[in-house]
Amino acid sequence: MSELTIKHVSAPDERRPFVAHGHADIFNFGDGAAVGMAVFEPGWKWSQDVKPIAGTESCQVAHAGYVLSGRLAIVMDDGTRAEVVAGDMVSIPPGHDAWVVGDEPCTMLDFGGMAQYARSEAPAPRHEGAGEAAPGIH
Repeated sequence: MSELTIKHVSAPDERRPFVAHGHADIFNFGDGAAVGMAVFEPGWKWSQDVKPIAGTESCQVAHAGYVLSGRLAIVMDDGTRAEVVAGDMVSIPPGHDAWVVGDEPCTMLDFGGMAQYARSEAPAPRHEGAGEAAPGIH
């Protein structure tokens, strides 16, 4: 049976740090449904910051997202290129690389592909409390 669930952005269920340059906060809503809020810091690139975690040549997660701030360049495995900016909604199929453009962080809500995104073998610890950095985040 479904139930009303409310989560606050300051208290994710899990924070998954990237190798460097940011993290993804994960909000779980049951039955495998998850929303992610990714913060891609300047210098972030999937092939450098997530590939070592994912273990695939390109990102194999489908994303359905809304860009809150910043700019993100995307290149598909077939060579198709695009750039998204704050205010854009985007559907990104599996098979891509991406990186931050400029010196502003790119923050993106992802409603489609975050259940396993940037997940290593051991789940990251739950982030408790507003305003506190999760362990391993700098």
